[in-house]
Amino acid sequence: MKLLIHPPVEDARLLRIVEQAAPMSVLNANTDEEALAHIPDCDAFFGKMTLPLLLHAKRLRWVQAPTASLEHYLFPELIAHPCLLTNMRGLFSDVIADQVFGYILCFARNLHRYIVQQTRRRWGPIGGEEARVGFTAGPGTVNAIDRAHLHLSDATLGIVGLGGIGGEIARRGLAFGMRVLAVDPVRMEAPPGVEALWPVERLPDLLANSDFVVVAAPHTPRTVKMFRRPQFQQMKRSAYLINIGRGAIVDLEDLTQSLREKDIAGAGLDVFEVEPLPPEHALWSMSDRVILTPHIAGYSPRIAERHLGVLLENICRFVRGDSLIHVVDKASWF
Repeated sequence: MKLLIHPPVEDARLLRIVEQAAPMSVLNANTDEEALAHIPDCDAFFGKMTLPLLLHAKRLRWVQAPTASLEHYLFPELIAHPCLLTNMRGLFSDVIADQVFGYILCFARNLHRYIVQQTRRRWGPIGGEEARVGFTAGPGTVNAIDRAHLHLSDATLGIVGLGGIGGEIARRGLAFGMRVLAVDPVRMEAPPGVEALWPVERLPDLLANSDFVVVAAPHTPRTVKMFRRPQFQQMKRSAYLINIGRGAIVDLEDLTQSLREKDIAGAGLDVFEVEPLPPEHALWSMSDRVILTPHIAGYSPRIAERHLGVLLENICRFVRGDSLIHVVDKASWF
């Protein structure tokens, strides 16, 4: 058996791969030409599969994609090919869930607005200084400052896509005492604590009941522009949208219009239809209700070791003839 790697990996990773692959041989191809010359007698491939490589493959049984997302990886011939495709899903679940709660806590406690005030050396609670409780009376009534700061255990978290990332988001929501709802096209049984797990057809029910709507779905043919103006108008006007899934899922122009028209209260976005987001885009000027981060939700010092771990596990399983982990339904893109 033979494993082809292209683009090449650095020496330290290659050593680990060679050790795990034995007795399967490993070829770390430095150039497209070298990869093309060796692919005909390869049983397995790790890296960026291309149409020329696939057309020259005679024995290929397994392709390990180096990424979790596959919208930029798949092409019709690869979908039709009988080889198994595995991806790197599961690497980022806890890291991205932490990012989601960064947005949620900012919106709940107005931290994004206080940071802007800090840059201007401005003191003033959201809700107005005149509502501040004095030491003589104490907090006997609910005032404007109270109402401007959300109590998370009174809030409902709606998750679109209850896979690995969505599941970690749900777990954190439950830890904060939130009511958790979800929709998913595949998963049928709600994990402990999740009040309802519905099919995607019930997305309007989720939108109408959620204070925070988190898009944790992959980019597939079914999810492109899943969120447009009608979906935002189905949300509470006090609700926030958070997208850490894929930029193609949320129509940015419709979202911008909904924010202008106050269909929803705000948005936290890490992914965009166009990246980088153009500097002239209107979202940049909405810092009082929008938090923008430059597609960094999946970054952590832990990711590289997990990435190698998945590859080594699948290499070991392939050599033994065991079932691989993270096998993809190529036609569905996940």
